[in-house]
Amino acid sequence: MTDCGRARVVSLVPSVTETLLAWGLEPVACTRFCERPELVHVGGTKDPDVAAIVALAPDLVVVCDEENRRADADALDAAGVAVHSCSPRSVADVGPALAELAAAVGCVPREREPVVAVLAPLGLSTFVPVWRRPWMTMNADTYGSSVLGAIGVGNVFAGAEERYPTTDLDEVATRRPDVVVAPSEPYPFRERHVPELVAVAPTVLVDGQDLFWWGVRTPAAIVRLHARLSAST
Repeated sequence: MTDCGRARVVSLVPSVTETLLAWGLEPVACTRFCERPELVHVGGTKDPDVAAIVALAPDLVVVCDEENRRADADALDAAGVAVHSCSPRSVADVGPALAELAAAVGCVPREREPVVAVLAPLGLSTFVPVWRRPWMTMNADTYGSSVLGAIGVGNVFAGAEERYPTTDLDEVATRRPDVVVAPSEPYPFRERHVPELVAVAPTVLVDGQDLFWWGVRTPAAIVRLHARLSAST
């Protein structure tokens, strides 16, 4: 829990919107991808309505270099709007990122940082598709890869030079993952995609928000992912 003031905050990051609401601070606006129909929407993460944001006269706009464009942040800055960027790359980065966010929006956390449970390592290797047509995945310098690492699941593309490399299923097969972890976002993998992926390895569908949304959900998300993969492998 967190004690917050009355700062006018626009969140262009879905996981930040979730975190602010959990803290008791309702953003004056967010993106349509934040899954909060009750809040004012100012476009998407990649195409926010800068003029509409400026018109709201926010005290702060929160962005993330993973999801938002530098050009939009620069446009807000040029319009005299304060911008706070938070882009954790690992589970270990979440606590400091939340502390910085809390300070930026005028909240006082009642806990120092989220407590992540130590769980029995699953001892698996995985391929995580984040897109299809073309197939894309992620390297070690990503929050999602770190979440899997926290439960003892190694990323077979951890050493890739690009953070989000393009690949194909033939190449993936040569890396011999124990399991394919197919998230519900950013690409919406569903049961109909499983027959294509099981040619590589047994496939488990997981909640993409648990894998990629950092913030107040991190500790429970890690427990849920551990349970999901434990039960499916």
